[in-house]
Amino acid sequence: MDHSSLSTKQSIMFSHKFAQLTKALWKSVEKDWQQWIKPYHLNINEHQILWIAYHLSGASVSDVAKFGVMHVSTAFNFSKKLEERNLLTFSKNADDKRNTYIELTSEGDQLLLETLEAYETNTYDVYNGALPIKELYGKFPDFTELITIIRHIYGEDFMEIFEETLKTFDKEFTEENGTLIPVKQDAPRT
Repeated sequence: MDHSSLSTKQSIMFSHKFAQLTKALWKSVEKDWQQWIKPYHLNINEHQILWIAYHLSGASVSDVAKFGVMHVSTAFNFSKKLEERNLLTFSKNADDKRNTYIELTSEGDQLLLETLEAYETNTYDVYNGALPIKELYGKFPDFTELITIIRHIYGEDFMEIFEETLKTFDKEFTEENGTLIPVKQDAPRT
């Protein structure tokens, strides 16, 4: 794309608008997320690592960092704290010692499931903020434009992992009377 025809003013206005809106949105998500996981003595990075390890069984710390949108040292350090709590384990590949891999322990798996079961929709401001859109259009926003921006920033592999985790979550969980319940699997998750 030829960037010479783009306006500096438009670029600044777009960037500022996007920054302000996403910062306000993140502040709300962060507050709600911290309240949700506080009883489990987890912080957001730790909970996200558990979530990623659940969906990307045997993921490398680098993969966790990339998909979790955090620095590799952050992913490693918080994973180490989870290992100390016996919530995940570290391993190395026999053929490639450069990468460190994480795997949920049964305790980590159980803790993540407990957090998901404890989720209450009425306490999440972003969800409640989107309800008028669902009422008006019959569905929640699908974020097509945002997904396109993220795809161009983080790449196709990031979006593939994102979409796969959503499909996995949809397949592996059901809801009964407002409670999230894991679907019994005959074979181990992959």
